[in-house]
Amino acid sequence: METLQDIKKTVTFNAPIQKVWDAVSTSDGIAAWFMPNDFEPKVGHEFHIQSPFGPSPCKVLEVDEPNKISFSWDTDGWVVSFLLKEVEGKTEFTLIHGGWSSIDTVTKANEQSSVIRERMDNGWNGIVFEGLRKVVEE
Repeated sequence: METLQDIKKTVTFNAPIQKVWDAVSTSDGIAAWFMPNDFEPKVGHEFHIQSPFGPSPCKVLEVDEPNKISFSWDTDGWVVSFLLKEVEGKTEFTLIHGGWSSIDTVTKANEQSSVIRERMDNGWNGIVFEGLRKVVEE
């Protein structure tokens, strides 16, 4: 059974790592570029992301300040990770959205995983390259 590849987005922000960390590791920070939430950077913390389809249950899996945060997202087995690396005063940021099932698994949105993945792949482009960039570079 063929599983779908992780979505991966890497971008370098003209911002110090601490500023980017604050934007991806706090509830207010994440709300500013992604969606409303009650995130806390504590392993095991259960929280919700308020998506357009209603609240998605999430759980913090890993916190390694200021380099990595991972959390499970929703009920389809997704794991989202934010990886940060300092590069000459700037920050290399990588988003990984993994945990995709096989290509034709039908999700709770009643669409095939491959369709949802493609939509999310495009969505993350705007969220990371425009939304997050605006928050950390202003």
